[in-house]
Amino acid sequence: MHPRTARWSAPEQGLPHTDDDAGLGAELAAVVAGARRRAVRDGDRQTDTAHLLHSLLEQDAEVRAAVGGAPRLTRLLGYLVQRSIGYGLRWQRVVEGAGVLTAVPAPAPQGSGRAAGGAHGDTGHWSPVAAAALEEARRRARRRGAAQVCGTDLLAGLVLDPRSRAVEVLERAGIRTRELSARLDGRAPDARP
Repeated sequence: MHPRTARWSAPEQGLPHTDDDAGLGAELAAVVAGARRRAVRDGDRQTDTAHLLHSLLEQDAEVRAAVGGAPRLTRLLGYLVQRSIGYGLRWQRVVEGAGVLTAVPAPAPQGSGRAAGGAHGDTGHWSPVAAAALEEARRRARRRGAAQVCGTDLLAGLVLDPRSRAVEVLERAGIRTRELSARLDGRAPDARP
């Protein structure tokens, strides 16, 4: 086990948080900001789909309803909290969706001009899968003719890639992501996209 001060990830493979609030309303911008804070607090170098899912569930009642009733939601939030207290330590060593271990040197010490969290307290990068989920959420909003992304757009983006950490956590909590995706798309669960 690595000490909490040692950080593992591959920021050069992540995507910067540039203009990531574009097209998001105040509620979704708060979700993104909450996910960034959670990543910093968890000691991660990248904001991933599990960070986004956790923040989204905290902020959006429609998303909570989409994942299921109280027992499912409780189990899901339990897994996400476990991630914050150690379950996700193995994720710090792997770029989300990459499936390979990539060691990265620990961040510069505090006061050296380069804080671990970047200039604005965020992690500085999205995992590639999280960046794709945000872009998919924007595409869904555009297809609906909406000016802004809603929470279920982001949830649909989070479950699109079966390699995402959000999918892993949802599945562990007993939430079938293919069925969830179908419901979000208004399809029968067994219909193909």
